[in-house]
Amino acid sequence: MAQPQVPGDGGETLELPCGETRSVRTLDLGMREFECSCGDAHAVVMDVHPPERFVPEFLVSVLRDAVETTSEEMPEFGTAHLMGIVLEEFPQRVVSADVSDDGDVGAGILWVTDFDSRRLHEIVVELVVELMEHAVSHAEDDTAVSEFERQMLDFDVSEFVTEYRAERDLSEDDVYA
Repeated sequence: MAQPQVPGDGGETLELPCGETRSVRTLDLGMREFECSCGDAHAVVMDVHPPERFVPEFLVSVLRDAVETTSEEMPEFGTAHLMGIVLEEFPQRVVSADVSDDGDVGAGILWVTDFDSRRLHEIVVELVVELMEHAVSHAEDDTAVSEFERQMLDFDVSEFVTEYRAERDLSEDDVYA
């Protein structure tokens, strides 16, 4: 669990989506969520966290092969791209900071959401499914489109997240989830 902010600890201060503030130096690499003084839990994501935090390795590989990136700093699809999609969809519920100049943080970019880590996980999976659906809709193979749509009718995001988190030994009570 995250420690309360210590006054004068230095580092940039983030204004969280809930309106509270927090020093970026109170967020560490192992943290996946923290209990805020507003009473809610907020998910924490850093660019050094692997995208496999949210989706299986085989899917990350497929996304890396299929999605062209235009950034020299981030030449392959990863966590920053996933969080960019979340930020685009929920601009008022995600804050981010470039902390690359603060060696005490240990990351380059961090995001804090108005969602707890489980809800963020569900949102990322939902958005990846939408991305895949969009890509398949451009296929010139009507059978593939129909098959994908049929399979998505049977896909339960919440169940997937529950199973994936259990497989990775991440419980809802674990602040590192």
